[in-house]
Amino acid sequence: MRIVPIAALLLLAGCARQPPPLPVLGRIPAFELTAETGRAFDSKALDGKVWVADFIFTTCTGPCPRLSSLMHNVQQSVSGMAEVRLVSFSVDPEHDTPPALTAYAARYHAQPDRWRFLTGPREALDRLARHDFQLSNVDGSLVHSTRFVLLDRQSRIRGYYGTSEEDPVSQIVRDIKRILAEPS
Repeated sequence: MRIVPIAALLLLAGCARQPPPLPVLGRIPAFELTAETGRAFDSKALDGKVWVADFIFTTCTGPCPRLSSLMHNVQQSVSGMAEVRLVSFSVDPEHDTPPALTAYAARYHAQPDRWRFLTGPREALDRLARHDFQLSNVDGSLVHSTRFVLLDRQSRIRGYYGTSEEDPVSQIVRDIKRILAEPS
């Protein structure tokens, strides 16, 4: 007689345990900033979308190129997922004008319908970064978090991913799929 592990039987029967839902860690309130196009960007454009956010600045020679390269890899990995958007917020609004953000977006082959680059008043960016995303200050020091933030269709924070983690892109994409599989 052959003994089959219970987990294999459950899997065969279609009863495999689903992982628990990702936790809700906060919510991003409505905001309006300026996109790389120079036009106003209303966060309502993200309603019903799963999105990944990060904070960068275009003249950074430290962690920002790695953040943006990883974000580009996320963009490539979700190319068939119409409901996914990417948003990079500037922590240097004095320098990161729409033309500077446009040139930066081109450097990382950002798809304009998928990946947006936002700037605006320092106070608005600081509130978002510090209070809403719970990451760091936008205070002129250009010191900022190097984590990605995953948000669901209701702009609720569902995960943080560090650039020093083993494979943050795979982790983000895996969790995007988990959120997309949740009932709307």
